[in-house]
Amino acid sequence: MYHDLSLTDRQTTGITLQAILDHGRSVLDVEAQALAQLSEMLDEDFARAVELVLATNGRVVVSGMGKSGHIARKMAATFASTGTPAIFIHPGEAAHGDLGMLLGGDLLVALSNSGATPELRPIMHHARRLGCPIVGITSQRHSPITQMASVSLILPSAREACPVNISPTTSTTMMLALGDALAVAAMSVRGISREALELLHPGGVIGLRLLPVNEIMHAGDQLPLVPLDLPMRDVLVTMTEKSLGIAGVIDAGGRLAGTITDGDLRRNIDRLLMSNAGEVMTLYPKTIVDGTYAEDARAIMSANKITSLFVMDHNDPEKPIGLVHIHDFNRLGLN
Repeated sequence: MYHDLSLTDRQTTGITLQAILDHGRSVLDVEAQALAQLSEMLDEDFARAVELVLATNGRVVVSGMGKSGHIARKMAATFASTGTPAIFIHPGEAAHGDLGMLLGGDLLVALSNSGATPELRPIMHHARRLGCPIVGITSQRHSPITQMASVSLILPSAREACPVNISPTTSTTMMLALGDALAVAAMSVRGISREALELLHPGGVIGLRLLPVNEIMHAGDQLPLVPLDLPMRDVLVTMTEKSLGIAGVIDAGGRLAGTITDGDLRRNIDRLLMSNAGEVMTLYPKTIVDGTYAEDARAIMSANKITSLFVMDHNDPEKPIGLVHIHDFNRLGLN
């Protein structure tokens, strides 16, 4: 349960709000500096590690103990979500019968800040027996893990953000970032497309962002389309019935000539009921083609400060086949 320290409580304990903020910022500053060091230290060993990932015919098997194990789980998940088959193996469980999960053709990535985690020895020896290459990630250049590894990625010497320099904080942040760097570099070299990522992320917000607008657009009888010569009195009826705040104006060939929005209605209020659709519409509206990703459509709306987009047939970009509205994205949680 949240407990807000009163002014008296803070005075009694000597805690100030500024002191709390200073503690938080000091942690972020220490870790940010360590990440900057890590970036500067990347060398050919990092490139060799990525090449090993790319050359792997099996899976990337990531293992670590304790806090490094938590990072290893996330690293395996990041590899898998960016197109590199990967799994996490707990080193303790591996030593008690799960070594069979590591197969010939796999790549082992072993995480240990000290470089001497005893629980990692069985799985590393097994990898060596199978001929599996090993990428070691550690802060100690001369350690048992670096001696067994095919490639070693050494973390820079940096103090933990913990006040007594003990609890894994800075070191695990660097491991996490290095895992992201390996996975994304491999993804980039492979040229993994957005279409491929869509298949790997069908659920959650990422899946929604990569959803084609065809799956959320208003189409068929829901489309508010009116001909050029339709009196505005009837245009207003169509706009009211469709409840999308817009009407698309089409010519005799079904091509989109312009749009009428609430703004157009206000600008033409004095002559509105004496006009037709072609006289009130705005020319050259922003449109998208079918197949456009939802996140791209949302970005176009945001950049142009508009609330809807007509979706055009990719085989005939002048003919509207759908409409997406800002409310469609809000409903999906893509704000």
